[in-house]
Amino acid sequence: MAPQAPLSPAVAMNLALAVVASSNAPLLLLDRSLTVIAASGSFCRAFQIEVDNVADRPLASLGKGEWDVPQLTGLLNATASGFAEVKDYEMELVREGRANRALVLNAMKLDYADDGNVRLILTVADVTDARIAERLKNDLLRDKEVLLQELHHRVANSLQIIASVLLQSARKVQSEETRNHLFDAHQRVMSVASLQRQLAASQLGDVELRPYLTALCESIGASMIRDRNQLSLEVNADDGITTADTSVSLGLIVTELVINALKHAFPQDRIGKILVAYQGHAPNWTLSVTDDGVGMPTGSDTAKPGLGTSIVQALAKQLGATITVAAANPGTKVSIMYAHVPVLVSQSAALGGAV
Repeated sequence: MAPQAPLSPAVAMNLALAVVASSNAPLLLLDRSLTVIAASGSFCRAFQIEVDNVADRPLASLGKGEWDVPQLTGLLNATASGFAEVKDYEMELVREGRANRALVLNAMKLDYADDGNVRLILTVADVTDARIAERLKNDLLRDKEVLLQELHHRVANSLQIIASVLLQSARKVQSEETRNHLFDAHQRVMSVASLQRQLAASQLGDVELRPYLTALCESIGASMIRDRNQLSLEVNADDGITTADTSVSLGLIVTELVINALKHAFPQDRIGKILVAYQGHAPNWTLSVTDDGVGMPTGSDTAKPGLGTSIVQALAKQLGATITVAAANPGTKVSIMYAHVPVLVSQSAALGGAV
């Protein structure tokens, strides 16, 4: 197939004029000296310029001279010379007695056979309203962030007050069973308060898990481990990042499993260690809590699943993760695993110990 012959200058000009005349977008057709050959009606309407007062006028003289912008003139001259193209050039149109407008301009040199008659097409997009809407959205997001941070602080403070009341009540009651229930309630309220403090200290978007879990375990250890020489609580996590919602679930799981280990793995002042570990290879991850205590009860000593077990199971299900419990020799290891491609994991082992 023979190559198509280039359009004659006259035909090319007629096509350019037709494009400008029919355009719903603000367009200008300029010559080499940046004089307006034609303007679309939408350009004239957008910038309040009389249609009959546009052609054959220099771009810099349009309106009241607001288009006389040295940088724009330089870019258009470079485009006319073939050295550059104007791509997404942003400028502020300053007009006397009218609000300033934020514009995005693009210009290109038309490919004519006649190099002596240079023509430029200049398109203008008014993005003022879009920028205002974006700023309003960002302001609203910042206000929301401040309000949510304040909410986290207030909830954490309220939970601490409730925990203090529960602890005082536990010390006053005579019934050992009631006292234990109140102590359990106190521990759970404190764990939720700790999570709230961590969220208040972090961003509302993605959460870095290493500092998050470290701070959480430090808080749990400070409230529940009397002698750090007897029991230690450590964190080994990679640089994983997750959403705030997922971090809350992971934090609650860690809290319940650590409380379980503290209550059941180290009887009679046994010395030991609890390790909280997290490893992730997006989108898969594994969270585990391992102790070197007495291990899982067997036979007639096996305890019925308690509230903590139910909480962990519910949270794991919500995350789409699986739970495995295994002997750590010594001690017990509980793993919560999420795999994007489902992995069949034996569910025969149940969480040991009543929480």
